[in-house]
This record gives sequence, C-alpha cells and structure tokens, in this order.
Amino acid sequence: MAKILYTATAHVTGGRDGHGRTADGQLDVNLRRPKEMGGEGGGTNPEELFAVGYAACFESALAAVARREHLDADEVSIDSAVSLLPTGDGGFKLAVTLDVSLPSIGRDAAIQLVRGAHQVCPYSNATRGNVDVELLLGGQPI
Repeated sequence: MAKILYTATAHVTGGRDGHGRTADGQLDVNLRRPKEMGGEGGGTNPEELFAVGYAACFESALAAVARREHLDADEVSIDSAVSLLPTGDGGFKLAVTLDVSLPSIGRDAAIQLVRGAHQVCPYSNATRGNVDVELLLGGQPI
C-alpha cells in the first residue's frame, strides 16, 4: 500500500437529519434533507458537501497539471452539481457535472488541462466507473 499523505476523520450522528463534525472541529454542520426530498432544509447535505469537495479537489488537480505543462491557470473557477438519482431497484446513485472556467487559456489547451485533471484528481479516480461525471468547459461539453 502507498504511503498515506493525509486522513480526514469525522463523526456523524442522525444521518441526513443529523449532525456532522470533523475531528479538528473545522467543519461542524447540521445535516438536513433538502425540501426537494421531503425534508425541512435548513442545513447542508451529503450531495452539497460532495459538490464542494469534488470541485475544490478538481481545481487543485487542474493547477498541478497546468504547472507540469508550464501554463498559467490562475483564473480558474468550477461550478459543480451533484445529483442524486434512483437506480430503479430501491437504491440510489450519483451523477456529477463539473463546469470549468479557464478564461486565461485558449480552448484547446484548456480542454487538455481539464482532461488531465480528470486523470489525476482523487475524486475523479474514486468515482471513475461508478459515477457519471460530465466535464464542461465554459458550459460546453468537452
């Protein structure tokens, strides 16, 4: 097994209508089912947390790939969407859309950076083959 670089730990009680806190106390959230799922809202949920985490990780991966290619990708932003879908057999699955904005880089080079980031991002590697991930650049599929 490879050397572990970092391990995040958290404690959750109550599931989607509960509470979550990281061991270091930096994230302390009330979890609530969204109104769209029959909940009361008023808190965050696993899909929102996943959307933020994936986008942040992907942006870091994109910056690493840009550095390797000697490109300046300092004006990056990512809009992420994580959807919860029924599988039809009583289960659920996720689908993700990552819409990357790279205004300082030409489209062809930006597409290559996004594709490269998708190969090195830990979230992309964890979801590959399990979650449908759609990559967009400026709202356009790549």
